[in-house]
This record gives sequence, structure tokens and C-alpha cells, in this order.
Amino acid sequence: MIDLLIAGGGPAGLATAIHGALAGLEVVVVEPRPTPIDKACGEGLMPGGVRHLRELGVTVAGQPFRGIRYVDGVSGRRAEGLFRSGPGLGARRTELQAALAERAAQLGVRVLPGRVDQVRQDVHQVSAAGLTARYLVAADGLHSPVRRGLGLSAPLATRRPARYGLRRHYAVPPWSDLVEVHWAARCEAYVTPLAPDRIGVAVLTSDQAPFDVQLARFPVLSARLGAAAGTPVRGAGPLRQGARVRVDGRVLFVGDAAGYVDALTGEGLTLAVTAAGELVRCVRAGRPQAYEQAWRDLSRSYRTLTASLLWARHQPRLAPRIVPLAARLPRVFTRAVNLLA
Repeated sequence: MIDLLIAGGGPAGLATAIHGALAGLEVVVVEPRPTPIDKACGEGLMPGGVRHLRELGVTVAGQPFRGIRYVDGVSGRRAEGLFRSGPGLGARRTELQAALAERAAQLGVRVLPGRVDQVRQDVHQVSAAGLTARYLVAADGLHSPVRRGLGLSAPLATRRPARYGLRRHYAVPPWSDLVEVHWAARCEAYVTPLAPDRIGVAVLTSDQAPFDVQLARFPVLSARLGAAAGTPVRGAGPLRQGARVRVDGRVLFVGDAAGYVDALTGEGLTLAVTAAGELVRCVRAGRPQAYEQAWRDLSRSYRTLTASLLWARHQPRLAPRIVPLAARLPRVFTRAVNLLA
């Protein structure tokens, strides 16, 4: 019998598959889209994610970055926090997913075309997509059909407006070896070095307006980009998604499907890759229910810092002071950056 049936062949699903195969489990991934899979993403891996990929034997082409820089989108005032545990990596989403798929194939993981819609389970097994396994891992994204189908999407107790992400690539040499976060009144723009001749710009916003309208709110960044041509825009959202639990009988959730606060701290990819290892460890030990607490422990710094920044972002008097405060308190800012590294 299949040990792990994984719904979703993105980074979270493939990282889980690789962990499972390395642990000696029989793993099958079900994914409707061909490799490589692209989606809106900040495309930055924090140092912890880079280390975990190395441990999995996954080599990803990309551009290293040494830390995070906050920039006031109008005045240009800035604050920098450098990583203490090695560099992060800016990597195209397609490059990351293809590298994970290649490593999974090397380990004998089968990837089958299909979609997981209905799930049936009992105390011994779970069935989905015409297959039966000991456990199902839902790695099917922000708006997880498995999570919704099982009634496990939690209502969001917040009056804040929904936030969305938009991403575009530019054929521009990176001007910094840091990820820059430009702050404007109602949105942020993330500039990630991806290659010697390419950067990614991701905008997080509550305003549903075209990318160029959003970008015009960052005159410092707009001046840097000049007349450079950008690729087509990809979007995602609403970003905030709640999940009641991470474990429901023999179904476990990983990546964005496990619940998502916001992309504000840029830790989504790293958390997905790291949580995949915890999930497999709990399943292999015969204690799948332990994954719930393991996920909570692993994601605590991400959830706490992201929620705090979102709260500050929506305070009219405090939001304009985020960058000046970070610049005035460099040790505090550096400590916060390294909490997520």
C-alpha cells in the first residue's frame, strides 16, 4: 500500500515526497499541472530553507542574498538586517519546483496526473483520486480543495481588508545583494535578486488595482526600474487563509494548505519545506497527531511576527513609522530578521 499520497506537486508537496522517500516510505504525488509549475510568489528562500534543500540533495539555480532591507517607498530611508546563519537564495518558482521534481524522480517518487477532489477515510486508510494510502497529505495550495471539502477552512475573525499578491519579473541586474521591501501607504513591494540579469518584484496590497498603478506608489523603486520591460503579471489571493487543524484523522496539511497569515515576512517557502520534514517524521514514528503541535512550534515565529507587522501596518499613526523605527533600532531589526532565518 502507498504510505503517503500527496495532493499537489508544488514545493510543499514535492518536499514532503522527498522527505518521505528518504525515510523509506512509498510515496505517490497527484498533480494536474505539468512541470514546471509557476505561480505568484516572492521567490525568496530564507537561509533555513536553503539549508533544508541542501540536506534533501536539491540543487536550485538562483542568486544568493545576505539579508533584508526595508526602504521607505517615497523618501528612500532604509534599514538593513543581515543574516547570521548564511545567505538566503532568490530562485524562480519554476526553477525551484523543477529541481524538487527532479530530486523526487531520482528517489523513485511517482507523480501521476490527476486532481484530488473527494476524500474518504477510515481508521486504517484514506482514498482519493482512485488511490488508497495509509495517509493523505494535502499540499494543494492557498485555497486547498481538500481543506474546503473536509470543512476545515476556518472563518477569519478580522475586519481588515483582504490582501493580494502580484508578481512581475524584470530583465534588470540586481542593484543589491539584499531583498528589498519598499513600504508605501497601503502596500509593499518586494525586490528579490533572481539571477545576474533578473529581479522579481512582488507587490502585496489590499487595493485591487493593476500592477503598474501599484508600482507608481513607490517612486524610489520606479526610478530604479526606469523603462525596463516586465513579464506578464501573476496574482494570488486573498492571502489570509485559516485552517482549523493540520491533522484530520489520516489527512495532514502542509504548505499554504495548512493555513496562511500573509507573505509580509517572506517565510512561506521556507516554512513549507521545513514543515514537510516534521510531517514525515511524525508519520514515520506512528504519531501523525503530533504533527499539529510540531507545526505550531515551527510556525510560531512566522505567525507572531507576521501578525504583529500586519497589525502595525493597519494603524494609521504607526504604519508610516515602521521603516524609521527599524532604522533607529538596527539591533532589534536584525534580531527580527534572524528569527525567520
